[in-house]
Amino acid sequence: MFNAALYKQRRNKLKQSLKSGLALFSANQLMPMNYSDNTFHFRQDSTFLYYFGINDPGIAGIIDVDNDRDILFADELAIEDIIWMGRVKTFREKAAESGIEEVEPISSLSALIRETQKKKREIHYIKPYQAETAFKMMELLDMNRSQLLTGESRELIRATVNQRSVKGAEEIAEIEKAHDITRLMHITAMQKAAPGVIESDISGAIEGIALSGGAGVSFPVILSVRGEILHNHSHSNIMQDGDLLVNDSGAESKMNYAADITRTFPVNGTYSTRQKEIYEIVLKAQMDAIDALKPGIMYRDVHLLAARVIADGLKAIGLMKGDMEEAVQQGAHALFFPHGLGHMMGLDVHDMENYGEDWIGYDDTIQRSEQFGLAYLRLAKKLEPGFVLTVEPGIYFIPDLINQWKKAKKFENFIEYEKVEKYIGFGGVRIEDDILITQDGKRVLGQPIPKTVNDVENMCRSI
Repeated sequence: MFNAALYKQRRNKLKQSLKSGLALFSANQLMPMNYSDNTFHFRQDSTFLYYFGINDPGIAGIIDVDNDRDILFADELAIEDIIWMGRVKTFREKAAESGIEEVEPISSLSALIRETQKKKREIHYIKPYQAETAFKMMELLDMNRSQLLTGESRELIRATVNQRSVKGAEEIAEIEKAHDITRLMHITAMQKAAPGVIESDISGAIEGIALSGGAGVSFPVILSVRGEILHNHSHSNIMQDGDLLVNDSGAESKMNYAADITRTFPVNGTYSTRQKEIYEIVLKAQMDAIDALKPGIMYRDVHLLAARVIADGLKAIGLMKGDMEEAVQQGAHALFFPHGLGHMMGLDVHDMENYGEDWIGYDDTIQRSEQFGLAYLRLAKKLEPGFVLTVEPGIYFIPDLINQWKKAKKFENFIEYEKVEKYIGFGGVRIEDDILITQDGKRVLGQPIPKTVNDVENMCRSI
């Protein structure tokens, strides 16, 4: 945990934003894999971690704005729990570490909620994403599922997004700890990749690094020679000479802050001429996008800058044609770059997206596009100092998409389909780094991970 003063400061700032009412925060529950005593690895709700810092299941927190009270609701371990799990700090001790003086049993939370409802005071909450938590909240608030989902507090979401979007120095330090672990994961993958090796040998090794150094992976590892599948979680392919391996993976620090890095490298240690051409286009798009980052710029403009670099590069090697400014405006480039440039990061690898993606990446000044590709941009709004985000352009050759667009004669004035079809089987290239927006620019977080052609090839051949 951070120090108690920081958690108190966070809760007090939230009280100032909400002005009145009572904010209810439910911790996550233990979720069974196949029977109740055999549970998935526990991961605490990130909003609960942000305001309370206590990493235990089945508890709840209240921030009472009107009465200036912070209350933890938790039942102390019984002897049966201690037999199986051992003695740990009491919840009263944990509450003190969070700057909370009041600790009540879970059973008393219902009475407080009923009293609050009777007085017609506002109860602020964010809709849960775990089914078990939703059932408990429905019972607690006397709501059906529809009422629970539609009754969440817009004021609480807005206030929390404003707070959590701007990272403090202590949070940046945690993200960089996660990056240190992630760097080792990526270097290990480059060194272990070779023809004849199965992907799971590498994905298992790097997930082990995440577990041994921190709290595990920040999302399921994406590692595949089928890089044209954007979120490919299968690790069953045997790598062949000439394959490109996409490794999109990251670790969580012990305090659950995330890193998220992607590198694409040759299984045999040397990019072919064709692979190098595509890779250099993506690398230029990423570097140009990073160079453009600064406070006050709309991230959608940075996305479109990267898209134009990709389109120009593809035209230079004969895969696109015509006016590339117009091609990007109409969305022709999305055949090759069908996703957004990046997303916010912090306690969640896609930070706060359980609130709803548009709350995080959009605001009153900018609305989501309906254009294919651009519609998937998770972050579009104006950048501010303290934002941490990813920059991850890519080029992919997706057979089904190529065939569909060609059959529909889509963007024939911009796309050289006969030449593009020769790249089916190529896979994909994505390059991603984590960036902090500073007062006057940006900073790439963490120690560098090889990404130039020479540096990647040298690392791949280093063992």
